[in-house]
Amino acid sequence: MANLQIKGIENDLYNEIKKMAAADNRSVSQQILFLVKSYMSKKKRWDAAKSPAEILMDLHGSWQDEREADQIIGQVKRARRNSKSLTKGF
Repeated sequence: MANLQIKGIENDLYNEIKKMAAADNRSVSQQILFLVKSYMSKKKRWDAAKSPAEILMDLHGSWQDEREADQIIGQVKRARRNSKSLTKGF
């Protein structure tokens, strides 16, 4: 098993990790190892997940309609209903 030494860690960060370790009944080394493993498992899932842009690109061309744009707009406008419930305000 390999050893790892961390140099130059700020006191505030070290103290925060030390508090976390104490709360979880771990040593500082165990806490660091736990945090690294947690991050790595989440990173694998993040890397495997599609970005919003990729999801949007997957939708490209998924909606096909033979109607002209004017026909679609007309249908949307006819489906709208005028509401007078807020004419007097909130």
